Amino acid sequence: MSTESDSCPQQSRPEAKGTVGVQTFMRVVDGCLTTEQPTRYPLMEQILSPANLDAAYRQVMRNKGAAGIDRMDCERLLSYLLAHKDALAESIRQRTYRPNPVRRVEIPKDNGKKRLLGIPTVVDRMVQQAIAQVLTPIYERQFSDGSYGFRPNRGAKQALVRVTEIVNDGYRHAVGIDLERFFDTVNHAKLIEILQRTIKDDAVISLIHRYLNAGVMIGTKVEPTREGTPQGGPLSPLLANVLLNELDKELERRGHPFVRYADDGLIFCKSRRAAERVRESITTFIEGKLKLKVNREKTECAYIGKLKYLGYGFYVSRGKCRLRLHEKSEAKLRCKLKQLTSRSNGMGYEQRKTALRNYLQGWTEYFDYADMGSKVREIDQWLRRRLRMCIWKSWKKPLTRVKNLIRCGIDRWHAYQWGNTSKGYWRIAGSWILTQAISDESLHKAGYSWIGCYYSASTLSKG
Repeated sequence: MSTESDSCPQQSRPEAKGTVGVQTFMRVVDGCLTTEQPTRYPLMEQILSPANLDAAYRQVMRNKGAAGIDRMDCERLLSYLLAHKDALAESIRQRTYRPNPVRRVEIPKDNGKKRLLGIPTVVDRMVQQAIAQVLTPIYERQFSDGSYGFRPNRGAKQALVRVTEIVNDGYRHAVGIDLERFFDTVNHAKLIEILQRTIKDDAVISLIHRYLNAGVMIGTKVEPTREGTPQGGPLSPLLANVLLNELDKELERRGHPFVRYADDGLIFCKSRRAAERVRESITTFIEGKLKLKVNREKTECAYIGKLKYLGYGFYVSRGKCRLRLHEKSEAKLRCKLKQLTSRSNGMGYEQRKTALRNYLQGWTEYFDYADMGSKVREIDQWLRRRLRMCIWKSWKKPLTRVKNLIRCGIDRWHAYQWGNTSKGYWRIAGSWILTQAISDESLHKAGYSWIGCYYSASTLSKG
């Protein structure tokens, strides 16, 4: 058994110095309690190998990301490593390395609440990445086929395809598990217990434990972290999967089909009553065995057509489960497009075109598995009207409007009549005069885009 002799976070420091906090291992030998300080750990040596550290450095550079509490950004990481890499590796071997507290960042959520992120220093991110690169292949052999989040060669779309397959097998009801503030409430003792079943290298366990206990800096104050794996570091997704793999194995043992993406999961049943029983029993398991908190209000049992999962909704047509755009995802899309096409957001023509193109390309790439042909036409018509509204407003003065309408092919009489109208922007944007003057084709030629520019009716065979 190992114990941390110093778990209090320190102030900003990419590497620790001195010998304070060196971990002592206590073991029972011939009936006597003895201490020992092993000098070489095979798994740790894999983590600290030059090839693995180099790969970790390159991945951190590709990910970029903000600086931690020491204000060191990715551009300065190489010069730091050239001067300190040997001392850094040796301090990790000797267990004198103490990770810095993470920098707290709050990200607004759709429900008005905030998601708490923890940004480690770039040095800590590199070390975490090195650990994850070695441990991921080990745990991949243990993870369930029903787990899709934060795993190599797996993603949300594959999870969605799997949902349709399970529903097609006759499981039309599901339990949507909602774990309350999962990443902030992970029980450290439980996680370490699970890690120790596979990782027999005490030095690696000790290093992970130190990261869990590194603390968080809020403003100028460092607060201890007694629970949770802060989102923002390369190691947190793997640790989350290690813990939730216990849930996966329990569901497999019970024979329940399921799909899980990180802490977002669906457990399938063939009836509503069975789903309700599963909800109660699996909630007891999660809270009792995994020491996590289930949000009972948001954990719902429902027919698959009423559930939202990873932004998608579902429907059954001719006996087959299909994917659709969920109402909440559509509302979120329209809200974002309103921001991008706001008459007062200060964007110029080119900036608005670029912002729309980047957002819509990414959005369509994710949602192109949904059957939404008619919905796309409806949203695009609404979006083009908003674009015309922005253009009309930018013309400002009546004389400018008259000239531009004539330039767009409108006869002088109608151009003068509509250029001097007192009707509101939105009403004019939907009028025949502006639809004719600024046609869909002319908008497209000018560089504006909408969903239909990227979306084509897709099939699940894309997966």
